[in-house]
Amino acid sequence: MDKLYKRWLQEMWNGDFALADELVSADFVGHWPGMDVHGPAGLKQALEQGHAPFANVMVTLDVGPIVEGDTVAARWTFEGDYIGDIPGVPHPENTRIAFSGHDILRAENGRFVEYWVISDTRWMQG
Repeated sequence: MDKLYKRWLQEMWNGDFALADELVSADFVGHWPGMDVHGPAGLKQALEQGHAPFANVMVTLDVGPIVEGDTVAARWTFEGDYIGDIPGVPHPENTRIAFSGHDILRAENGRFVEYWVISDTRWMQG
């Protein structure tokens, strides 16, 4: 599961969104604050939307992955050049932004089936 998570974070979250077809099950559910996404297609759409306001994205692993049974947890940092399009964000375009978060994922048969994420969005505050 360690290798599966590292592909999830270091490859897929760094731009290889097509890996969702390989890394998650058809009945995958991803839980973000305020929304759920379903299946590989829903995950790819969420990744595209999450990356859209940024250029030069780099997602790094800070802690973990910590594996216990069918569950993995980790802490990461997302960094990118803010290019705009998030309502209410007071930062000017081309500002380098970084924020951290935590993942918890559950796997079955070598694929992730459920995902919970929380991230530090204080960077969006004025």
